[in-house]
Amino acid sequence: PLRYLCKLRNLVKKEAEKNKSQWKTMGPAKVAVPSPNDFLQKRSKEPKLAPKKKEEDGKKLLPLSVPPRTYQPVTRIKKNFINKNAVAVMTGEPKKPRHFCVDTRQGDKYLLEPSGLFPKYIRKKNYGVLPKYVTRRNEELKREEEEYQASVLEQLKKKAMKALSEEERTNVLKALKKNWEEINHAYQGLPIVTDTSYKKLQKEELELKLKQLEHDIAAIEKHKCVYIANV
Repeated sequence: PLRYLCKLRNLVKKEAEKNKSQWKTMGPAKVAVPSPNDFLQKRSKEPKLAPKKKEEDGKKLLPLSVPPRTYQPVTRIKKNFINKNAVAVMTGEPKKPRHFCVDTRQGDKYLLEPSGLFPKYIRKKNYGVLPKYVTRRNEELKREEEEYQASVLEQLKKKAMKALSEEERTNVLKALKKNWEEINHAYQGLPIVTDTSYKKLQKEELELKLKQLEHDIAAIEKHKCVYIANV
């Protein structure tokens, strides 16, 4: 059978030959040879100045800024430095003597102040004075301590014990006795035979309540002054 041939085969060949550049895969490219007259001349690469402007259409150029002959420059006043220095010495404060230290027999000496032997720092005005940040921090700590103490006192006042009056004490005692009578009545109504776990638990619970009430009644009757803490 005949093989398949594309209808656009010839068009593709023409486009390929048209777009193919010469000397692309073989041999050097054709480049124009430079002319021998275009040789590099001396100072040809130096920047060229613009030509001077000439008078055009009757217009005159501005004259140069040259001072006239009658111009007299301002001369400086001569100062007498000798008298000036003499006045400065007479009116100025005398220099303080500098402290030296001699450490050899040949008289070699050096300044005492930068050596560390001169008591320089202890003579400062702020020597031994606490820095500002330390005093500020101490004040903050003191204020925090006062606030903490005030809060502790307030908590203690809230939790302070309160003494019951005689009327309140008698009312509490009556209420406890009444409660004991009710629980005792319930305890007396229990069955004699406790054969189940529920009956045993109920009996033990009532006995514990009676013991606690008897203990509280005895404590209140024994002590005349009773204090209650505000928890």
